Amino acid sequence: MAKITAAEVNKLRKATGAGMMDCKNALVEAEGDFDKAIEVLRKKGQKVAAKRADRDSSEGAAIAKLNSDQTVGVAIVLGCETDFVGKNENFISLANQLAEIALSCNSKEELLAADFGGMTVADKLVEQTGVIGEKLEITAFEKLEAPYVGSYVHINKIAALVGLSAKVETADVLAKDVSMQVASMGATTLSYKDFDPTFVAAETEARIAVIEKDNEELGRLGKTLKNVPQYISMSQLTPEVMAKAEEDAKAQLQAEGKPEKIWDKILPGKMERFVSDNTTLDQEQCLLDQNFIKDEKINVAKYVESHGDVSVLGFKRVTVG
Repeated sequence: MAKITAAEVNKLRKATGAGMMDCKNALVEAEGDFDKAIEVLRKKGQKVAAKRADRDSSEGAAIAKLNSDQTVGVAIVLGCETDFVGKNENFISLANQLAEIALSCNSKEELLAADFGGMTVADKLVEQTGVIGEKLEITAFEKLEAPYVGSYVHINKIAALVGLSAKVETADVLAKDVSMQVASMGATTLSYKDFDPTFVAAETEARIAVIEKDNEELGRLGKTLKNVPQYISMSQLTPEVMAKAEEDAKAQLQAEGKPEKIWDKILPGKMERFVSDNTTLDQEQCLLDQNFIKDEKINVAKYVESHGDVSVLGFKRVTVG
């Protein structure tokens, strides 16, 4: 039997991340051959991975990385089975190494095929599955390119990227703030202009039905009823709809006996309320139309405008689980 030294065990451990005993046993099985020992550990990982293939890797770490000039960003999730492993320093270090590699890739498939210290990323995940004893996989991959890209990561559970049209003086603050908005509020699209009319129509019908059902119960309990909107998106508020809303507001003011000379002071607030009540879908799903989390008196679009001649071109968001 080949004599296995502590130095050889430590070298294998540093190369693979495997435990001391696993490394020693692998070297013994490989009769001291370092490369064969790595193969032994890899085969062990394959066996563990096969056994855990049907496990749910719903925990893990979300990581965002930017290139040196902040024109490219990636956000990935390295998934595992338990929160205990997901918070482990070595696991998070591995996730960060994978994210650095991901900067040079255009898809999850490219990342899995990329080199990681002489093996593919896919093989590294199999190896580490054997080391850690849990199923590891890349559960999310997003990439964003723009004249300026910023990011925000929330406790390694959510990672967001935002692309700006220009690198203005305050681009770093703007990109981070909007990335934080993306992470916190989970927008699905940039603007209401991106919505398909069929989707908006179906969503309107569904939302009104829910509110009307809620109102039946509230009415039975003698409580205040919820407002039933006519619309849910700015995409529905055509010039004709807005003109009709203004006519209705004027008629209401007249019925309330308000002097016509003060209508100009009251109408803007009523129209603003009409828009707010009838754009709930936009406020939930459209990044630029959401209330800005740091100042709810304005929406994200207004906040972006305050930073000068710059706009948001796109965003990406990945989450653990």
